[in-house]
Amino acid sequence: MTKPTTHLTRRSVVAALSTLPAAGLAGRASPAAAQAAPRKGGTMIMVMQSEPPALLSFVNSSSIALTGRTTEGLLQYDDNLKPLPSLATAWEVSPDGLTYTFQLRQGVKWHDGKDFTAEDVIFSIQTVKRLHPRGRSTFQFVSSIEAPTPHTVVLKLSKPTPFLLTALAAMETAIVPKHVYGDADPLSHPNNTAPIGTGPYVFKEWVRGSHAIWERNPDYWDKDGAYLDRLIVRFILDPAARTIAFETSSVHVGYRTPVPHRDVERLKALPHIRFEPKGYAYDPPNIIIAEFNLDNPYLKNLKVRQAIAHCVDRAALCRIVFFGNALPSASPVVPYHKDFHDARPSPYPFNVNAAQKLLDEAGYPRRGNAMRFTINIDYTGEDQRPVAEFLRSSLARAGIGLDLRSQDMGTLVRRVYTDRDFGVHLASISNLFDPNVGVQRLYWSKNYLRGVPFSNGTHYSNAEVDALLEQASIEPDKDKRITAWMRVQEIVKTELPNLPLAMATWQTIHHVAAQGHTVNAEGFEGTFSKAFMAE
Repeated sequence: MTKPTTHLTRRSVVAALSTLPAAGLAGRASPAAAQAAPRKGGTMIMVMQSEPPALLSFVNSSSIALTGRTTEGLLQYDDNLKPLPSLATAWEVSPDGLTYTFQLRQGVKWHDGKDFTAEDVIFSIQTVKRLHPRGRSTFQFVSSIEAPTPHTVVLKLSKPTPFLLTALAAMETAIVPKHVYGDADPLSHPNNTAPIGTGPYVFKEWVRGSHAIWERNPDYWDKDGAYLDRLIVRFILDPAARTIAFETSSVHVGYRTPVPHRDVERLKALPHIRFEPKGYAYDPPNIIIAEFNLDNPYLKNLKVRQAIAHCVDRAALCRIVFFGNALPSASPVVPYHKDFHDARPSPYPFNVNAAQKLLDEAGYPRRGNAMRFTINIDYTGEDQRPVAEFLRSSLARAGIGLDLRSQDMGTLVRRVYTDRDFGVHLASISNLFDPNVGVQRLYWSKNYLRGVPFSNGTHYSNAEVDALLEQASIEPDKDKRITAWMRVQEIVKTELPNLPLAMATWQTIHHVAAQGHTVNAEGFEGTFSKAFMAE
């Protein structure tokens, strides 16, 4: 393969940022620009609210937004979650749901020039099944994977998995090069931070704390794709700075409403800015959730957790912190999943007096104005700080102190999932396209895995919940799956291993010249192979 020859330095990146054609388009958007034909060339600048610890979500799901730039899945999905070809060109599921056969695309090259084969798919799925926080449940019944030819893969299941065919997008089940990983530890492999893939863009550099760069893959298999010369992601941690970047056209596209909610209406009035609600069918808006460390001496007491629940007014949180751009949810299954979501209110409604009574009963009386006890609340970035501050104020009314600890994603993952050095973890957890994929990992006792991020970080264990989750994961009858999930939600809303708070509404913000970034259910988390900059 021919490697890009451009040598990129920090100076060249700064120059690129300052000379982009789109910067001159502010205030001069036209209806015609919204319907431009795709064209080759140009640079598109993305923005991220935080900097992930990796650029590949192979075994670390914190980097789902960037995986598709380099690395693809077997399938992609339209807005109705119908599977479409990607690295697999055809597939068949046996009538009993126990055999999946995939015909792989031929002639595909890894970015280092090696051939893509079935061995790469086998290695990837086996590793995801073992180490990925969601893959453990998605592929738990895959008993064997065979390669009858170099471009055929057959998955044999011991029990049906009704959602498996929807779990094969790049951001969820990334297909990586077996020859690169070899026998090394996938969790710490350099390919996670400098990925070699089959995708439309070749990784070039990552300057920590600043940006990452990808360049067009000249040998990409889809000749009607990979339009951009270069993709740049800027990691801008300051929410106000992200607003300014959109106002000044210093960035072109960002997802999950990457600006303070108070700025949304003002940005909508700008002629060069567009808001795109599509692209969130595969990975719907997250549940904002306070996860409790059930090994903590205070939080292992159910009455303390019940008291905390009584302290929180979800409606006020949505109104004050999110400026109305969120929906209260006492359930970990977000309202987006209308069939599976349990809309019943929390059994612990907002009631500070009830909270104080429970804390007295738990053996933590209040003496004067002093706090009964203080615990840490860990979160990432300035975007989550307002939620943490709201919780601190809410719990203080009942005499519970919260010490706020902000950190980067890598530090938080290590602190919560490896060291278990936390009291409360303020998280934004993806439900994904099915609750057995996105939500089961939080409550399934078999998913308590030290070192694996976004798994069962609370250390929750309930035999009935385990049985219900496992039943729902293999049940082909949707109504029976819904019944099982309603019971799961009833139990966890009562036992409170964590405290679901709200679902923020998401939109992708983009410059009018940045187009083709949202073409299917995966949206920003897709490959960007059709993205281009209009003239």
